[in-house]
Amino acid sequence: MRKIGLVVLCVGVLMLCHLTFLSAKKVFLADEGPLRETMPAAKEQRRLVLITQDTQTPFWDQVATGAKEQAKKEGVSLEVWGTYGKNEEEFLKNIEIAIQSKVDGILIQGMDTPEFKELTKVKASFNGIPVITVANDVPMSESLRRTYIGSDPFEAGKLMADALVKEMGGAGKVVLMVDAEREYNQNERIRGIRSVLDDYPSITIVEGETGSARDQIITATREVMNREPDVDAFISVNAGNLGAMIEEISKRSQEEAYLIYSFDDGPESMTLLAQGKINAVVEQEPERMGEWSVQLMEEWLNGETVPLDPAGYITDVKIVKGDDR
Repeated sequence: MRKIGLVVLCVGVLMLCHLTFLSAKKVFLADEGPLRETMPAAKEQRRLVLITQDTQTPFWDQVATGAKEQAKKEGVSLEVWGTYGKNEEEFLKNIEIAIQSKVDGILIQGMDTPEFKELTKVKASFNGIPVITVANDVPMSESLRRTYIGSDPFEAGKLMADALVKEMGGAGKVVLMVDAEREYNQNERIRGIRSVLDDYPSITIVEGETGSARDQIITATREVMNREPDVDAFISVNAGNLGAMIEEISKRSQEEAYLIYSFDDGPESMTLLAQGKINAVVEQEPERMGEWSVQLMEEWLNGETVPLDPAGYITDVKIVKGDDR
C-alpha cells in the first residue's frame, strides 16, 4: 500500500509540473509572436475584468475610476469585481469565474498566497488569459503575470522612513506594526523602511505583529505599548490596520503624543490624516494605475507592446502630511 501511495503521489507531482510547464510555455510563446490569432473578431468588444479584495475603499475606487475611463477610450468592456473586508475565498472564486468566463484579460490586486499563484500560474496561463497585477505585486516567477502596474513598495518604504527620520531628529524608538502573515508588497515596504532606519544608531526599531481581525490589531497595539512605553513613533505598514491601531492608541493618550505614519491604500488612511489623527501617509497614484493597466493590457492584446516589461511599470509616490491638505 505504501508503494502504491508513493506512485500515486509521484504521478500527481509530475502532472502538476507538466501543467505548470505548459502554462509557462504558453506565456513565453505568446510574448514572442504576434497575437492576431488570439484576438476576437473585429466587431467583438473585448472583455476585461478588474478584481480587487478591497472594494469601496477610496484607493480602489480611484483605481476603478481610472480603469473605467481608459476602457471607454479603448472601446473595451470592463467589469469591476470586488469583495468586502478582504474575503479571500470570495476573491479567489472571482478569479475562477473570470477564467471560466474566458475573459480577454484580468487586471488584479496581487495576493501572495499559494492559491492565488496556482490560479494565475496554471489555470489562467493554461487558458491563454493574460494577468496584470495592480498596486500589489506577486513576482512573475511565482505568478506568471505579464507585468505589474503600481508604486515600488521598497522605494515607498524608503521615502516614508526618510520623512520620519527628519521629523524625529534622527533619534528615538519606532514601532513597525506588521502582519503576522506578510505578503510580498509588505515585505518590500519593510525592507525599504529598514534600509533607511538601520543607518541611524540612535533609532531603535521594534516590530509588533498582528493578525488581520480588528480585535487582533487592537490587542497587538496594546501589547506593544505595554512592552515599549517609551515609543516615539508608529508605522502601520499595512494601512488597512490603521483604524484599529489608532482606536487603541487613543485610549492611552492623545494621538499627538506619537508620530504616526502609514500608506494611502487603507480604507481610513486619508480620513484619519484629515482629522489630524496621523501625521503623514505615502500617497500613490491609484487612478493612474487603473488607466495604465487597461492601456497596457490593450497594447499587449493588440501586439503593440510585446512583451510587456516583466519588471513592471512604476507610478509615483509622495509624502503627504496633515498640514499639506
